[in-house]
Amino acid sequence: MAGPGRGCGRSATLCVAVTALSAVLLAPGLTQPHDLSRRRRPLGLKIDQALLLVHNELIHENLTVSWLSDYCYQCLYQDLVSVPMSNTSGKPSIVAVAVDSQHPITLHLNGTGAGKELPRIHYHFGEFGNYSLVVKSFDSSTKMISCDIIINESPVKSHLPILYAFLIYMGVLSILTVGRIFVIINPIRNWFYKKLHPGDTDRLINSELGSPTRADSTSSDVPATAWTVSQQRLRSLDTFRGLSLIIMVFVNYGGGKYWFFKHQSWNGKTHFTAACFSRFVFIMGTSISLSLNSMLRRGCSKWKVLGKALWRSFLLFLIGIVIVNPNYCLGPLAWGNLRIPGVLQRLGFTYLVVAVLELLFAKAVAENDTLETPYFALRDILLYWPQWVFILILEATWLGLTFLLIVPGCPKGYLGPGGIGDFGKYPNCTGGAAGYIDHLLLGENHIYQHPSSNVLYQTTAAYDPEGVLGTINSICMAFFGLQAGKIFLFYKDQHKQIMSRFFIWSVVMGIISAILTKCSKDEGFIPANKNLWSISYVTTLSCFAFLLLLLIYYLVDVKKWWSGAPFFYPGMNSILGYVGHEVFENYFPFKWKMKDSQSHGEHLAQNLVATSIWVIISYLLYRKRIFWKI
Repeated sequence: MAGPGRGCGRSATLCVAVTALSAVLLAPGLTQPHDLSRRRRPLGLKIDQALLLVHNELIHENLTVSWLSDYCYQCLYQDLVSVPMSNTSGKPSIVAVAVDSQHPITLHLNGTGAGKELPRIHYHFGEFGNYSLVVKSFDSSTKMISCDIIINESPVKSHLPILYAFLIYMGVLSILTVGRIFVIINPIRNWFYKKLHPGDTDRLINSELGSPTRADSTSSDVPATAWTVSQQRLRSLDTFRGLSLIIMVFVNYGGGKYWFFKHQSWNGKTHFTAACFSRFVFIMGTSISLSLNSMLRRGCSKWKVLGKALWRSFLLFLIGIVIVNPNYCLGPLAWGNLRIPGVLQRLGFTYLVVAVLELLFAKAVAENDTLETPYFALRDILLYWPQWVFILILEATWLGLTFLLIVPGCPKGYLGPGGIGDFGKYPNCTGGAAGYIDHLLLGENHIYQHPSSNVLYQTTAAYDPEGVLGTINSICMAFFGLQAGKIFLFYKDQHKQIMSRFFIWSVVMGIISAILTKCSKDEGFIPANKNLWSISYVTTLSCFAFLLLLLIYYLVDVKKWWSGAPFFYPGMNSILGYVGHEVFENYFPFKWKMKDSQSHGEHLAQNLVATSIWVIISYLLYRKRIFWKI
């Protein structure tokens, strides 16, 4: 529990940290790219772009330059720029064009002259850099052509704001750690309390129980049983949930406009920061196991628990519908364009299925269940074998629909993005069976219109990453989290047993993922894909979720080296944090008008400040014992 004055001090420190973060990241030289105080950014250049000047020194030959990103799998080259031939006086033709700087790209040159070999150039341009591509003949007697890239002005160090933000947060952590050490020293603690609460000096001196604390001041208003329950609560679960939520908020706010904080365009394991939703689904499954067992041990009937699950799922779905259709600021809502799928909608449906599955076969696990049974080491699995049969049937359904369903105009079992992918053969087949089912059941106007594939793969079809077919595998993800909850129940306080089982589950999930993906991004049997929520994506993220839960459990609940702060607080109010950040996303102080909208530093400052404010709000609500539960 918090000591005297500790709550106010920590809240004030967090506020100071937010202010310092804004001041440092918005300082001159950080909001503007490096060295732009001495040179002007090329006109019209945006984040993740560089300027390329194409010099055509070839006489009597026009050039066409096409490009292809390394991250675009089996894609068609896209026209970049056409450069006319140089004039007879030998002066080259020069054309300026913006090029992508996120990933390495290949430039393909095509000329109008016959018999000349034009090379391909593979290069990784730096953000806001100024480059020249010089194309010329070796000499007039040869048909060989040389292409050289010259750096006119070096790219900016766009990652510096991340370093500065990291140092600021580490500084805040150091201050809080030192403050915590000082607070547990009685003389210093009492001195701070006298300064912050001068009116309580006499009570402090005369108290037979020693220094009063926030817990003392509120204990008379809270039943003793409530404190007993809160002390038994696994802080690691709330910390895990809060970590996932805060990263989700940061990514949704923009992640500083850095490409590696965004979701993959199509195939590929989503980066740690962008895989937060899957971890949220995982820990929801863990919580289902613990909460249902708690209610059943208290004597609640399964029908009553089922009613609560139905109501909670309905509320999640309803709230989700509201926040994914935020055109209340743009005029009356058009029912014809209402988006139906969404994050909370999928959470609600997944919660319902997994909760019902657990209720059908669940038995209350006693506090100290040490009764030896056959196959004792596998009791958390074998006692629930009907659930595994159901999950296998669900997964067989996903595999059958994905690979056997006939989709008009698309090859059977297609898992690609469509657009210019697969050499442009299937431009309208985005997502294959998953996309087709959503269009068939929900209609094109009721699903997400701007999928992550539309930039790199230039897709035009609507596709929803929270669609119907992918929900099957989100149920599987929550079911794996359910197994983590059963491990907590069956092996309570047996730390080695719990952690060893988490590790074994992680290894098993990793092996399955390695087989399905062939340890590659695009060449596997079933590539890891967040848009599809493929089974390999689920096993890959479950592998890391078990490892992360193991680490947090060890630090927070076993060794108690970490209290879980600050992630513990938003983890206790996760629904409020998620809904709040969505509703107030475009309001001050979560967003403001930028001086330079093409600055990573300013975007990062805005997104981190907004995210930190939600952490502070969660902390203050925790101090007031205000929790929004549905």
